[in-house]
Amino acid sequence: MSGLMAVFRKELADNFNSLRFIILSFLGYGAAILLTIFVAAQNIRSGVTETTQYIFLRLFTVSGDIQFFSFPVFMTFFIPIVGILMGFDAINGERATGNLSRLSSQPIYRDSIINGKFLAGLVTIAILVFSIVFLMGGIGLRMIGVPPNPDEILRLFTFIFVSIIYGGFWLALAILFSVLFNRIATSALASIAVWLFVFLFVSVIASLIAGAVIPIDQGASQALQVKQNEVAHTISLISPAVLYSESIRVLLIPSHPVMFVLSLYYTGLEPDPLSIGQSLLIAWPQMISLIALTALCFAGSYIKFMREEIRAT
Repeated sequence: MSGLMAVFRKELADNFNSLRFIILSFLGYGAAILLTIFVAAQNIRSGVTETTQYIFLRLFTVSGDIQFFSFPVFMTFFIPIVGILMGFDAINGERATGNLSRLSSQPIYRDSIINGKFLAGLVTIAILVFSIVFLMGGIGLRMIGVPPNPDEILRLFTFIFVSIIYGGFWLALAILFSVLFNRIATSALASIAVWLFVFLFVSVIASLIAGAVIPIDQGASQALQVKQNEVAHTISLISPAVLYSESIRVLLIPSHPVMFVLSLYYTGLEPDPLSIGQSLLIAWPQMISLIALTALCFAGSYIKFMREEIRAT
């Protein structure tokens, strides 16, 4: 345990003192706080009435004409970058400098090395996400003058928790490539390749497979089109970005889109917002899937690291 804490403290200090963390902090604070708050403040009043609920949460969901300025969309892109930069050189960087052999020669268990690095990276991601959300909420509170209610606070803490899990997946994936490849550039390129595949190609591949499984033409029934969309959506769930975006959308937007549309269609009335328990029940499968993917990636890197030979350099 002492060896684990020693590695953890050393890696945490290195993360906070590194130039990459400073750059990520400026990027996260600048984009998430300045741009998103500006867009939200300009558009938040347009949809607010006397009966509007969860006004404070609208700071994190309202977007302008450019959808990328939406806070959930920004976090979906930003968190993977943080995870990758925190882990792509975790092991092979130490091996390239010769520090890994010197570290393993100390009275420290080998598993403490990789566990300490992963925990330090995860804590770094948690602190960055936590500070972004709270700084954004503090500035937004001063701008709109509407404090959050207990349900909104609980939703934001749940959002932070899911974001940390999402960042943990990309951190574990980057560490896995860092263990598999000896060259730092190769592990970085592999991590970026997976990131690009997830964001650019998964939806296209899902649509192609769904079109091949359930082909439709111009005269196809609406039921057949819905079935094709369901197949494409099911395939797209292999993407951690889709899992993350679906879970946080339910948490940050209590009026679930499907229930909202169905209620307006059948009754003509807006449905009551989901409670935090109902939102968690809907988001639970996606959260469990993210945890499973994170555990799978870290288990692979752990097993490979524990079995490989560390030579003195």
